[in-house]
Amino acid sequence: VQLQASGGGLVQGGDSLTLACVASGGTFSRYTMAWFRQAPGKEREFVAMLHRNGRSLSGDSVKGRFTISRDSAKKTVYLQMNSLKPEDTAVYCCAAKATILTDSRDFSGESIYDYWGQGTLVTVSS
Repeated sequence: VQLQASGGGLVQGGDSLTLACVASGGTFSRYTMAWFRQAPGKEREFVAMLHRNGRSLSGDSVKGRFTISRDSAKKTVYLQMNSLKPEDTAVYCCAAKATILTDSRDFSGESIYDYWGQGTLVTVSS
């Protein structure tokens, strides 16, 4: 499956932004989808994931502010980001893993994911 992320940009602190990741070349409903981010000089960080069975998980730094969702008809996963902070500045990437419905592993680790999209840059000014 190929993944194409978009929606990044320059925003001010407190603003909202929605990222989108469109999947092609695979059966979208089979995949658990996730967002990761990498800030300059830092390691890649888990942001959120949405299991194909509907289970979701968010990273501690974004809980209550970011929401992951998917539109199967559009083969798209979204990341709604509210109350953005300068520390949210990073390149955001989407990832996918073909998953069975009963897979209960921790999907916050980047090594689980087989497919990655290119990043989209989010810059939050103070």
